[in-house]
Amino acid sequence: MHVSLTPELESRIKAKVESGLYNNASEVIREALRFMDTHEDWIHEVKLARLREQLKVGTDQLDRGEGIAIESKAALDAMFNDIKG
Repeated sequence: MHVSLTPELESRIKAKVESGLYNNASEVIREALRFMDTHEDWIHEVKLARLREQLKVGTDQLDRGEGIAIESKAALDAMFNDIKG
């Protein structure tokens, strides 16, 4: 596998190796990819928590009778168009 890096990224990888924390560039890249995977998992959890919060707001509104009845597909489409802006 061949990977092209900007001079700045190459310099950062070399600095990590020179610091003694890593034996070679491959170790730096592997650690960065592990971090990226962890970050993506965290982002997914944050988005899921936000969605749960929004669902809770919506169900609370429905429980208070604040919902609106959608009578047709056209009305539903219009509502989604309004949301999209």
